[in-house]
Amino acid sequence: MSRVGKKPIPVPSSVKVEIGEQLKVQGPKGKLEVPIPSGIRVQQNAGTLDILRDSDEYAALHGLTRALAANAVQGVSTGFTRELDIVGIGYRADVKGKVATFTLGYSHPIEVLLPEGVDLKIDKQTHLVLSGYDKQVLGQVAANIRALRKPDPYKNKGVRYMGEVLKKKVGKSGATGGKK
Repeated sequence: MSRVGKKPIPVPSSVKVEIGEQLKVQGPKGKLEVPIPSGIRVQQNAGTLDILRDSDEYAALHGLTRALAANAVQGVSTGFTRELDIVGIGYRADVKGKVATFTLGYSHPIEVLLPEGVDLKIDKQTHLVLSGYDKQVLGQVAANIRALRKPDPYKNKGVRYMGEVLKKKVGKSGATGGKK
C-alpha cells in the first residue's frame, strides 16, 4: 500500500497547475511537465493536488507519480540546490555565463556547458552551489561535475558533495616490511 501516493500535494498560490495527458506545472522559477501513466488520476482541490489510482496493481506508479508531481511543484515555486566541494591543491573552478571551467590536476582545464535552468555560483573557487527548478536535471549535472574527478579515498582529493563522508584508506607500507 503506497503511503507516499496518498499524501496530498500542497500547491502555493503562485503555482498554476493544468491537468490533461500530462500534469503541467508553471510557477515563478519555470515550467515543468509530469507524465501521468494510465491507471493514475490527478484531482485538484482547494490548494492541493490529490493523486489517485484505479486499482492496487498501479501502487508503484501511484507513489512515483506523486513524488514526481511534488518535486515539480516544489521546483517551480522554490527550486532546488545542490552543493559540491572541490578538495585538492591547485583544484579550482570558474564560471563565465553558462560555461564552467574546472582545473582538477589534469594537463588541461575541463569546460562544462550548463543546461538551461541550471545556475552555478562559486564561492572561494572551491565551493560550488548549483541551483535550478528541475530536480532530475540538477542532480544529473551535479553527478557529471563530481565524475570529473571522483573523491580519492587515499589522498582525500577530488570533487565531492557537500557533507559527503569519505573514509580515508591507508596506503601500502612496503618499505617498512621485512622479508620472510
